[in-house]
Amino acid sequence: MISRLLGRRTAAHEGSYQLVGLSVPPGAGLLSCRVLDPVGEPVGQAEFTVSDGNGRKIVSGETDPFGMIVAMVPVGEYRLAISAASFSPHRGNASVTEGGQHSELGNITLQIAPSLPLPVPGEWEIEPAHSRIGFIARHIGLARVHGRFDNFAGAIRIGETMEQTAMHVVIGAASIDTSVQMRDDHLRSADFLDVANYPTLEFYSDRFAHRGGNNWAITGALTLHGVTRTITLDAQYLGIGNGMEGETRAAVRATTELHREDYTVNWQSMLARGIAVVGSSIKIEMDIQIVPKS
Repeated sequence: MISRLLGRRTAAHEGSYQLVGLSVPPGAGLLSCRVLDPVGEPVGQAEFTVSDGNGRKIVSGETDPFGMIVAMVPVGEYRLAISAASFSPHRGNASVTEGGQHSELGNITLQIAPSLPLPVPGEWEIEPAHSRIGFIARHIGLARVHGRFDNFAGAIRIGETMEQTAMHVVIGAASIDTSVQMRDDHLRSADFLDVANYPTLEFYSDRFAHRGGNNWAITGALTLHGVTRTITLDAQYLGIGNGMEGETRAAVRATTELHREDYTVNWQSMLARGIAVVGSSIKIEMDIQIVPKS
C-alpha cells in the first residue's frame, strides 16, 4: 500500500523515488529505503524498526512485496534495524530534518547469513530440563491463553546430511498446564485432548529442508486426538554449545500453527454448550536443546 505513494525512480538517482500526493505535517519527515538481496531482488516481509537515540522504538513493520520501507517520523536522528530470514541483520543511521524533507536512504542490500556448524551425525535426544514445548491460544473473544506440556521425550538421528535426518517426539497429553486447574482438567477431558483414550501426542519427521542461513522447514506427521495430519515446523537452528559440565548440546527454536477442527475437536458443539476454553487456532512454540544419546 505504501508503495503507491511512490512514483518512478528519478533519473538523477538510481533507487530514489518521487512522492505522489503525500502531505507531511510540520515537525515530521519521511524516511524511506528499498531492501534488496545480494542479486538485487527485493526482500519482502523483512522486519524493520526505527529507534531514537535512547533506543526507544518509534515505528516498526515489514517491507512490502517490492522491498520498500516508508515511515513518517518526527524530525530527529534515528537508528534503522532490518532483519529477514536467511540474512544477516542490517543496522544504520538516518536523519530526518525540518521542512518535511524526504530522507531517502536508497537501496540497502542484505547479506546472506553464515550458516552455523551442524551437529555431528549420530543419535541425539531432547534434554527436557533445558527444553520447552508451549502454546498460545485465544480465549474466545478475549485474551490469549499461554500453556505448555511438562512431560515429553524425543529422539533425533542426525544423518550425514540434514536431509537424511529423522526425529520422533512423544508428548504426554495429561501434562498440559495453563496455570488454571479447572481449565487444565477440561483440556484433558473428552471435550479436547481426551487423555484417557489418547494419552500421547506424537510427531515424526524425516523431511528437513534448508531455507537458507540457519532456517529450516521440518515437515512431518502429528498425531493428536487419534488423528494424524501433516504439519511443517518453521525452525531456526541456534548452533552448538557446551553445558556446565562440558557436554555438547545443540539448540533449535520452532513454531507452527494447529487448527482444532483438523483433529476432530468439535468447536461448534463446544460453543453450543457454553464451553469457551481456547479458540480454534493454536500456535505452538518450541525451544529445544538436544544432547548426544548416552
